[in-house]
Amino acid sequence: MDFAAARRNMVDGQLRPNNVVDPAILAAMETQPRELYLPKQLRGIAYVDEDVPLGNGRYLMEPVVAARMLQAAELRESDAVLVIGCACAYNAALISRIAASVVAVECDAAAVRASTDVLSEAAIDNVAVVEGQLADGAPGQAPFDVVFIDGAVSAVPEKILEQLAEGGRLVAVVAGDRGVGKATLFERVGEVTSSRVLFDAAVPILPDLAATPKFVF
Repeated sequence: MDFAAARRNMVDGQLRPNNVVDPAILAAMETQPRELYLPKQLRGIAYVDEDVPLGNGRYLMEPVVAARMLQAAELRESDAVLVIGCACAYNAALISRIAASVVAVECDAAAVRASTDVLSEAAIDNVAVVEGQLADGAPGQAPFDVVFIDGAVSAVPEKILEQLAEGGRLVAVVAGDRGVGKATLFERVGEVTSSRVLFDAAVPILPDLAATPKFVF
């Protein structure tokens, strides 16, 4: 398979027609080998326009959804970024091509090891993958200019919102009651965090950040 051609087709056929116009994001997605971050048996579907199942309830997010979220976050070269639930580390790698530093939190020890290995193989040295509870974020490295939640959530944990720097931006897909997620941008100004919906997004929810089931009597 010609993966370079597949990357160009992803950019020209999926991203540009869906209002992804940020040159830095387009360049990162055209040069970062998405297939490298997937198991060999899944590399043939690395560039499909849907979420790629990774096992254990985890997914590699659909390219256009991730790109539009990152575009809304307005990544800057000086930014310190937190990624929640990095899974295979592809989106963390994309961010690393634009931002100064990335801390990626993953709760699965095997995923932490695999992500660290693939980032080393890709010669990316400004991403630190750490094992921890997703809802806790990385308070020891806070504050962060940008937080990217790599999967849908029932609600953004307050602990993570508190790790935003002044002027910080957080992007996440917040799952709705009817199964339709809303890609949402949160911004912190002073002690106030505001939010606005960006677009609908059918992203699978991160198992560790799903709502706690309620007992029905």
